[in-house]
Amino acid sequence: MYEQLADAIGDQIASGELAPGQLLPSEPYLMGEHGVSRGTVRAAMKLLRERGLIVTLAGKGSFVAER
Repeated sequence: MYEQLADAIGDQIASGELAPGQLLPSEPYLMGEHGVSRGTVRAAMKLLRERGLIVTLAGKGSFVAER
């Protein structure tokens, strides 16, 4: 399930719907929007970081990586 969420967010990044430097939606928002658990959201975010698509700053959130 986390891979599907990561792919969906990755598609939004690739299409330009989420622009470089843009703050990603919060964990609670993603949980509600996609009907998944916090663990699933966190695993998806980890996968997106590993793919180099996002960066996470402690206390600030996750942002689309600059290309």
